[in-house]
Amino acid sequence: MSDNAIQSIILSIIPLLLGITLHEAAHGWAAKRFGDNTAFMLGRITLNPIKHIDPIGTVIMPIALWVLSGGTFTFGYAKPVPVNFNQLRNPKRDMVWVAFAGPAVNLIQAFIWGAIALIASGAGLTGSMGQFVYGMCQAGLWINVLLFVFNLLPLPPLDGGRIAVGLLPRQQSNLLARIEPYGFYIVLALLVSNIIYPLWLKPVGGLTMAFIALLLQPLHLLLGA
Repeated sequence: MSDNAIQSIILSIIPLLLGITLHEAAHGWAAKRFGDNTAFMLGRITLNPIKHIDPIGTVIMPIALWVLSGGTFTFGYAKPVPVNFNQLRNPKRDMVWVAFAGPAVNLIQAFIWGAIALIASGAGLTGSMGQFVYGMCQAGLWINVLLFVFNLLPLPPLDGGRIAVGLLPRQQSNLLARIEPYGFYIVLALLVSNIIYPLWLKPVGGLTMAFIALLLQPLHLLLGA
């Protein structure tokens, strides 16, 4: 493993743990807010990353795929927060908000990492410490944009699929929901075949980055960074 690869991993650990932890906790918080206490009763509305880490999906699989692909491809997942949609006060409507809560928190985190990078730059933070802070902020920005965009892919069981199921008319919603048992394998096939990058991740990710840059523009002007 090269020095650059090790450095990238070190810079990404904290943003990644925060990204997946707050993402999953947000799902649980939203579910509780709309009437389902399942995640709360199981202790999943927590900032403890251990509660959200899946040994295979969060650790073994991403590392194995990254090593086997020579650092060009990886994929993983956190332990999903359990939600009993039947317990929601309005299951079809509230499902949308519960599903969107996770990606929304990632979008907020991406903005915060970008803001910290601007503040550090405006404060004239230099040297090894400055490089470390800026590198971690860049990693945090990209990781959270990726989590935001990827999870909004309109395919169950991803958050975007659940949002689509909640928004579509009943007939189309039922048809899309039937895909869920096979959704993981479909997503994995799309990733391995590299179809998902040019058709979804690149264009939607570009729009998301442009939106964050727009939100950061007032801070950028204020600091003259």
